[in-house]
Amino acid sequence: TAVRPGRQHCPAPSQPPPGPAAPRLPPSNVCYPCPLITHLLPGCSPPSSLLLVDFNYGTEDYDAEGNEEPKTLPEGSEAMPYIDESPTMSPQLSARGQESGDGVSPTPTDGLNTGVDAGKGLEMRKLVLSGFLASEEIYINQLEALLLPMKPLKATATTSQPVLTLQQIETIFYKIQDIYEIHKEFYDNLCPKVQQWDSNITMGHLFQKLASQLGVYKAFVDNYKIALETAEKCSQSNYQFQKISEILAVRALLYKPIDRVTRSTLVLHDLLKHTPSDHPDYPLLQDALRISQNFLSSINEDIDPRRTAVTTPKGETRQLIKDGFLVELSEGSRKLRHVFLFTDVLLCAKLKKTAVGKHQQYDCKWYVPLADLVFPSPEESEHCPQVHVIPDHELEDMKMKISAIKSEVQKEKANKGQSRAIERLKKKMFENEFWLLLNSPAIPFRIHNRNGKSYLFLLSSDYERSEWREAIQKLQKKDLQAFVLSSVELQVLTGSCFKLRTVHNIPVTSNKDDDESPGLYGFLHVIVHSAKGFKQSANLYCTLEVDSFGYFVSKAKTRVFRDTTEPQWNEEFEIELEGSQSLRILCYEKCYDKTKLNKDNNEIVDKIMGKGQIQLDPQAVQTKNWHMDVIEMNGIKVEFSMKFTSRDMSLKRTPSKKQTGVFGVKISVVTKRERSKVPYIVRQCIEEVEKRGIEEVGIYRISGVATDIQALKAVFDANNKDILVMLSDMDINAIAGTLKLYFRELPEPLLTDRLYPAFMEGIALSDPAAKENCMMHLLRSLPDPNLITFLFLLEHLKRVAEKEPINKMSLHNLATVFGPTLLRPSEGESKGHLTLASDIWSHDVMAQVQVLLYYLQHPPISFTELKRNTLYFSTDV
Repeated sequence: TAVRPGRQHCPAPSQPPPGPAAPRLPPSNVCYPCPLITHLLPGCSPPSSLLLVDFNYGTEDYDAEGNEEPKTLPEGSEAMPYIDESPTMSPQLSARGQESGDGVSPTPTDGLNTGVDAGKGLEMRKLVLSGFLASEEIYINQLEALLLPMKPLKATATTSQPVLTLQQIETIFYKIQDIYEIHKEFYDNLCPKVQQWDSNITMGHLFQKLASQLGVYKAFVDNYKIALETAEKCSQSNYQFQKISEILAVRALLYKPIDRVTRSTLVLHDLLKHTPSDHPDYPLLQDALRISQNFLSSINEDIDPRRTAVTTPKGETRQLIKDGFLVELSEGSRKLRHVFLFTDVLLCAKLKKTAVGKHQQYDCKWYVPLADLVFPSPEESEHCPQVHVIPDHELEDMKMKISAIKSEVQKEKANKGQSRAIERLKKKMFENEFWLLLNSPAIPFRIHNRNGKSYLFLLSSDYERSEWREAIQKLQKKDLQAFVLSSVELQVLTGSCFKLRTVHNIPVTSNKDDDESPGLYGFLHVIVHSAKGFKQSANLYCTLEVDSFGYFVSKAKTRVFRDTTEPQWNEEFEIELEGSQSLRILCYEKCYDKTKLNKDNNEIVDKIMGKGQIQLDPQAVQTKNWHMDVIEMNGIKVEFSMKFTSRDMSLKRTPSKKQTGVFGVKISVVTKRERSKVPYIVRQCIEEVEKRGIEEVGIYRISGVATDIQALKAVFDANNKDILVMLSDMDINAIAGTLKLYFRELPEPLLTDRLYPAFMEGIALSDPAAKENCMMHLLRSLPDPNLITFLFLLEHLKRVAEKEPINKMSLHNLATVFGPTLLRPSEGESKGHLTLASDIWSHDVMAQVQVLLYYLQHPPISFTELKRNTLYFSTDV
């Protein structure tokens, strides 16, 4: 392949991709003269490096830099000449670049470990860099192409017939030369390092230097809008420049520098993932990533006006800042709306029903100019209109139905079932997920039009509410004017929503492609260590949220660290994941002022000090070791660690090697040693919960601090005489967590491995009398210590559920928490039952919950009566 003069030749990866040899690509970067520019600008010979290749402009839905914008051909032309999109590399690398999206960091080939051990980590870094260099060459080609007309245009600017003035040239091509030189130098320095690749190579300083020069990009971005407007005006008024602009796709190329920083940031993520923390490159790459992320945050609002703006009839630009699906409480019922936040107006729309093949359109339900929009303070807002709240157990039931359908879809696919059957299942899954999405949100978000009307949304997450509020308040700091949209203006604005929207699909898993990540199923262990960056002392705590079934749910909360600027929580939580892909951390200042009550939900409003979100990368968290990270939020840094355990691993029943303790020891052994009917640990934990935790919201559902639970486990195992003192001082959620952990770690479930299949079949019986006989017979078949302990726990859980109006824990909620803990068989018994991560949640778990719920809903069961009643016929199943 021909190589551009002055450009170093970068190597292909040492290992060619498996399979047949990649076809040799035609030389796509040979220099051609440009007859059009020569003709339009007489007397100007084109630069020797001029590049013009006949490439199709419109064959893909997105270009090499990931812009999801369809590229359409001008009317009357079959194909547009376009810029070289092929790297001037060896055939193998060019082929690899194409496979991975023209320069996206290539995925590891089979057999490569993505860990950071020396050899394999080195190979992965080389693969990442090779792919990046391929796309870097494309980018330099694009910058060169953009600079092509500059010299001849400047030459004509001083003649009697200028195409453009010098000022127009400077405006359109502002900082392009500087950006080109920065990347040319970066490429020329990095290429030989990849070519001479070995374990001693360092290149972090190159990325750090590249990041340190982002000030040039900031100047380019600040000028970007006026550059486009100038290019547009010049094209309209000057036929010669119009032709140059069309051929070189100036408008499209001017967007490339903005996109390039995003690509570089993604590559830095990949490099850090495969660079050991003690490698000299690691701190340099970290610094480069920090600078790049800060830069991207600072220009967030300036991204591509072509895609985010609509021109009003008055010629003003109205930019789309944020959009998303929200549940609105309208006329007493929940409606799913698509809400669009523009620079000066908030518009609430719904998608119109259209005939097949017709373009989808939005119907505007209402709009509020930002100059008229106010947020009533919680204590000022009027009472929330009566809204029907779906009981938690119905939401849990729906989750189980969705999980069961998911399993059926996977089985149909595995068995190569009929596509019609799969589509029918997917349709049913969508209907169920849509119902869940509509009925699960409960956090009020009220906005008010100062002209009198209020609107109420219900959200699933405080994070989401804070995001919308902050985005609106940031825009309101600008000089905004009140206005009324005419019917024509409203029609134009609503019509633009379909084209401008950034959120295209309702957030349900049935909308995901088959190759998208299904998320993580299992348990995420998170330690929230500390936070820094607070300007003044406050009472501070953090909450953790993860996504589940398309929306976010709050899963854990640290204790309040009082009157400090540097809280040190060091608290560990175990969070159950159900197909989760993201973790959010919110930092709050605790408010103790009881006058600040939110009338929508009667809760004191705490102030969000900061919030942040990270993706749960399965490769990063699925290790036995803790993975430490820092999340930055509004100048605040929260330090935390996490590790993930798959559900089948975390739910293993591992017998204790020491039979002197109580955890992991058979219940019969413990009760015999203690000379008790119910283990001491069970009696004491239940007594403490009933004394001071029975009205605690989410008791048994909210995670206790893992370190507290482990401390309690240790004192119970050691039979320490200070147990009662420690219990009385301990957080009640830790005590509830200790009780759950005791049952979870029994070497076999409380309801025994032997009877597990019978419980599963008994609960499936449809005849009430047969089910009653069978379920009672199974209880009688339990060993006495197991039965007495089960009945003791059963009565306790019923007493907890009596306080449901206060603690929000229904019988169904409690069955969901304790069912798998009391019934899940030990490892030897469960082998072969599970095929998918989600299966564990669907089939077995659903039945386990139903078994416990059956006994919770049953009239009181007496041990004596149960043993006295002997059936005269067999009910074995």
